[in-house]
Amino acid sequence: MRRYILTGAPGAGKTTILAGLRDRGYAVVDEAATEVIAREHARGCDEPWREPRFIDAIARLQQQRQLQPVPRGTTVQIFDRSPVCTLALAQQLGHPVTPLLAGQIERILAEQIYQPQVFFVQLLGFITPTAARRITLAESVRFERTHRRAYTERGFELIDVPVSPPEQRTALVEGYLRALDPVSR
Repeated sequence: MRRYILTGAPGAGKTTILAGLRDRGYAVVDEAATEVIAREHARGCDEPWREPRFIDAIARLQQQRQLQPVPRGTTVQIFDRSPVCTLALAQQLGHPVTPLLAGQIERILAEQIYQPQVFFVQLLGFITPTAARRITLAESVRFERTHRRAYTERGFELIDVPVSPPEQRTALVEGYLRALDPVSR
């Protein structure tokens, strides 16, 4: 099984690209942070990212999703973010790197869980706020730098997905996937 990461700062357009890849038959693993935020909102916590347990909740869900059985015949999975993203998020929010998160980073690196090529979606130049995305463009630009550094410092190769119409971005990622893994899907 080959696992690829597609990531980028909030508001970059990852979800649209991943939906396009899913429509093309790729196995996509959804982002954990968005689900954690939605769960916390349902419990009445308006800003769960301020809570100390937030980072561990994301790391746990990421691990659960990564360890789930893969459907028969699936050779490639595309993950919407990884524990390295959670590390960048902790750094951005000023939260400590918890033992759980540090252990997950160590595990994914030691076991080479993900392919070394990471698709990094560049910011669109604007932010569309959502219940889970309450960040300004300036904050997202800063987070993008933190995010890039978190990956490159751990030896990942970033493949930039530049700003273009969604279909072109999806086709670009699919083209790389086919070049990197000719029997992908």
